[in-house]
Amino acid sequence: MNQAARHIGRTLAFVLPVVLVLSGTLAVTRVPWAAPADSQVLTASSDNASTQARIRAPHEVLHDKLLTELQEKNPGVALSHLQEATNGRPSLARHCVEIARSLGRAAVAKYGPRQAQRFARPVCDTSYASGVQSR
Repeated sequence: MNQAARHIGRTLAFVLPVVLVLSGTLAVTRVPWAAPADSQVLTASSDNASTQARIRAPHEVLHDKLLTELQEKNPGVALSHLQEATNGRPSLARHCVEIARSLGRAAVAKYGPRQAQRFARPVCDTSYASGVQSR
């Protein structure tokens, strides 16, 4: 019995550290070390930072989102989302003309004037079409 206990103790003394090291290594590999692309990490406190982060207005965020959508999908999808955004948030309506014209110019840059005009919709008093024509 004494010899069996000693044998078990020696086995555990050898196996247990190996198991702990491996489980720790596997646990560390599962931790997301890099922050997601959407989040921002500040390296200095806001009191000590030399420049403050600029808070973007909702219409600027919408503008950038729609331009990205135009590049990834097509102008029709971006115009539909512009209409939905202005209907859902009336404060964006005063920026609708500017955003639609910008979408028109970006569509011409991507598709050319003839193809870009095919996506025209009566969003913001046909500002998209005037953006296409201004290019």
